[in-house]
Amino acid sequence: MALAGCGFSPMLAPGTGGNALLGRVEVGAPADKDAFDLVDRLEQRLGRADAPAFRLTYAISTGVQGLGVTPEGATTRYNLDGRVTYVLLDLATDEAVSSGRVESFTSWSATGSTLSTLSAEEDARRRLMHILADQIVTRLLAAAP
Repeated sequence: MALAGCGFSPMLAPGTGGNALLGRVEVGAPADKDAFDLVDRLEQRLGRADAPAFRLTYAISTGVQGLGVTPEGATTRYNLDGRVTYVLLDLATDEAVSSGRVESFTSWSATGSTLSTLSAEEDARRRLMHILADQIVTRLLAAAP
């Protein structure tokens, strides 16, 4: 009740711009595992496009930095930084409706076995792509046409 008085309206309410994107955004095909995880999360949040009105293109870049180092010189913790630049195109006009860049990071520990370290890195990559996809969706919904 109090939120209605302040002018708040949900982004996905019927008749809102955010609702107009649901099931209408065709996301570019993934070329690698990071892109697959990003696209999977975008489609979870926006729905798979049955009759697309928009196309979302993206470019992913990541970098790994070693953080924790033992006295023997072994790295025990890593940060994974990620950035995605994106453009939402209107398919009818081929004009950019929205564009931007999102950034975040995740970490993983490298103190276990080789297998557990590889598994932790894979999990960190998946989590990062989900974080970045969620940021993209939030920005798209906020700026929805």
